Amino acid sequence: MNISTLTTPARRELARRVNDGLEITLYWHPDDNGTSIDIHQTPTEETISFPVPADRALDAFHHPFVHLAEQNAAAWGSDKHPEFDEALIFGEGGFDQRV
Repeated sequence: MNISTLTTPARRELARRVNDGLEITLYWHPDDNGTSIDIHQTPTEETISFPVPADRALDAFHHPFVHLAEQNAAAWGSDKHPEFDEALIFGEGGFDQRV
């Protein structure tokens, strides 16, 4: 083991902001050159962490819930039902439950 092994952080904080009880932090991971976002809710002490592509990291830092929603939509394959997606987003049109 050498000194660089002991001093290399698992992740490095690049940016942090606090707004209405939420702490948003952007991290860089030197081991794989990846980036991630942590959303920490101070009143409940809950934290949500998710990876973001490096080329979208700053945008994800400023709009973390948009990126989280996009990742969830991709994971669930919501593009298979665009009418339903539109109804969820806009609250009208799209999905007709009477069919």
